[in-house]
Amino acid sequence: MIPAMPPTGFRGLSLWHDTIGEIEPRPALTADLEVDVAVVGAGYTGLWTAYHLVTADPAIRVAVIDKEVAGFGASGRNGGWCSALFPASLKRMAAERGRDAAVRMQHVLHATVADVGRVAAEEGIDCHFDQGGYLSVARNPAQLERVRAEVADHRRWGFGEEDHRLLDAHEVTDVAGVSNALGGSFTPHCAAIHPARLVRGLADAVERRGVRIFEHTTAVDVHSRRVVTPHGTVRAEHVVLATEGYTPAVAGRRRAIAPVYSLMTATEPLPDDVWAQIGLEKRTTFADNRHLTIYGQRTRDGRIAFGGRGAPYHYASKVSPRYDRDERVHATLRRILVELFPVLEGVTFTHEWGGNLGVPRDWFPSVRHDRHTGLAFAGGYVGDGVATSALAGRTLTAMIRGDDPDGLATLPWAGRTSRDWEPEPLRWLGVNAVTALMTSADWSERRTGRPSRAASTFWAALGQ
Repeated sequence: MIPAMPPTGFRGLSLWHDTIGEIEPRPALTADLEVDVAVVGAGYTGLWTAYHLVTADPAIRVAVIDKEVAGFGASGRNGGWCSALFPASLKRMAAERGRDAAVRMQHVLHATVADVGRVAAEEGIDCHFDQGGYLSVARNPAQLERVRAEVADHRRWGFGEEDHRLLDAHEVTDVAGVSNALGGSFTPHCAAIHPARLVRGLADAVERRGVRIFEHTTAVDVHSRRVVTPHGTVRAEHVVLATEGYTPAVAGRRRAIAPVYSLMTATEPLPDDVWAQIGLEKRTTFADNRHLTIYGQRTRDGRIAFGGRGAPYHYASKVSPRYDRDERVHATLRRILVELFPVLEGVTFTHEWGGNLGVPRDWFPSVRHDRHTGLAFAGGYVGDGVATSALAGRTLTAMIRGDDPDGLATLPWAGRTSRDWEPEPLRWLGVNAVTALMTSADWSERRTGRPSRAASTFWAALGQ
């Protein structure tokens, strides 16, 4: 059951926006401006970059512009997983820069999760950060085989039980009362957060340090050393493109990123007797090990916020508010959540929303900076961007400043560029075919209990 919820200002964008109060937009850019660094996009990537720049050098002049408001996009609407998950496997990262670099990347991602919580605490950002870890549940034999293989693979890369632990069915239900659990895995390197509180808090934090944020300001064109807007040009030595799923809207970048929609729903606050059956006392984030991703968390106010893929990719990389809701997909998400936790049968769902995320052609995020042109980019997180964007901000800061004591610019994702997506209609056919393939693979695995050969072939083709 979904009660009527007409949008009010920005509150109708998501549960997260609905629970932070009204958003008063900052003034737009109205004249030419000269700064040291111009950032396009006031989401996590842009704001973390600004934060680390001004923390390293309080005198640096940084301006951030956004077509909407800070946190309007995926940074304010996501599932609230601040995790060390990365779309490219250790094997894939090692192919780029070697085994040691791949392992170091994973260790840095582990540390980044706690770093986000530390910075939030230091800046007084109450983003509901609780590092309760991540539980991946196997609910059929194919998923169990995959979970076991993933944990074994981490052992081969030198990660012990303190990082990734195999669970039996009883250990799974000790954390969460998921139905039909056969086993699972647990990693402590994930925190549940309130994403809109984090991104809005970051915007306030950088403003306190002198960063200028201009909202309702569209980047009409992005060039070396300048960003053109309808009412003024921002000139800067360095220009950071931090637009993630909105990147195709920037002139000349239509095929750089595919904007793929992920949708979410949320229950009403649940009573204590229901939570006693569900568990998740430490706000452990959860999913099962299906191919078509799902993700959930227990919110601080006692709801379950739950999301997943399955919405179609829209022709020519179109992005529109009307794609934020899809009744077929939202109904599927509600059904899956009740399957996971049958005690939720008949519960009221109060919110449904969605947004786009950025998918590069090779499923491999990147962060790069060209010292000759001053242009920089970070993104393509494939939905794993909360902690990864914080690392991207640190890495871009090191690149821009030419000061990299931690060697971040040598990590596997640094300095690389994914090739462009195919032109239409091939892009539309390809992206939607992958969604259909994963849906079919999950259905086959539920029915037969055997791993899907088609899905395995797809991931192998990506080098995963």
